[in-house]
Amino acid sequence: MKVINTIKELRQGLKKERQAGRTIGLVPTMGYFHEGHLELMRRAREECDVVVVSLYVNPTQFAPSEDFESYPRDFERDKKFAENVGADYLFCPSNAEIYLPNHLTYVEVEKITKRLCGASRPHHFQGVTTIVAKLFNIVMPDKAYFGQKDAQQVVVIKKMVDDLNFDLEIVVVPTVREEDDLAMSSRNTYLSDAERVEALVLSESLQHAKRLIDSGERIAQKIKDEMQELIESKPQVNLEYISICDNRTLEELSRVQGETLIALAAKVGKARLIDNIVIKM
Repeated sequence: MKVINTIKELRQGLKKERQAGRTIGLVPTMGYFHEGHLELMRRAREECDVVVVSLYVNPTQFAPSEDFESYPRDFERDKKFAENVGADYLFCPSNAEIYLPNHLTYVEVEKITKRLCGASRPHHFQGVTTIVAKLFNIVMPDKAYFGQKDAQQVVVIKKMVDDLNFDLEIVVVPTVREEDDLAMSSRNTYLSDAERVEALVLSESLQHAKRLIDSGERIAQKIKDEMQELIESKPQVNLEYISICDNRTLEELSRVQGETLIALAAKVGKARLIDNIVIKM
């Protein structure tokens, strides 16, 4: 595995791969790898000749009050994981490499970035789409791999790819969970033992919603009310939102129908956690 820090060197290496007729898969990450990241890499390894993993904690997707400085980082650990899973290139640029002095250009997807997580993180998705667009331009992958856990991010990136005519396929990999069903996240490391136990209510509430739907319930507000009651029974879990929405437009639904995304976010201690399920009717 080659560890590369500059855009120029990565482009030179990938140009040779492309000229040799090899397909390229990109796995964009912010590092501190867990099994969810590794599953993205494995999927890329299965489907592409060359696997590029980017490792970059992108400052533009963090608000000043958020955890950019304390976000978990461990380069040597990540390097070992990426190498063991079969990545060919680990791209680890500096901030100065990605954002030139007097950087003025950003990519913004409208409307769908204002809902769900975007309501409380108004600049987050502009940072996400900008860095992902830059990575697409740098790597020029045939396929790029994202986790279903970040459901809104997937919808936003798919829209950007369609609207800006990026020539690649977005591959969405199912959420990877801990043995107790907590969705894997780098921010799970923030949780105390007691918080970790209470955080399980997030996946439990989603499964409760699925049971309600399986038993015939279709009214979104009734489902939300029961989910909220369950979550609020855990004093260390502070609910931010529950959304029952169309999985393509993120528009709120009054009734569960079609392909429905049930998504939530909550603060548990200092960790902001998200989770979701998709219901196909």
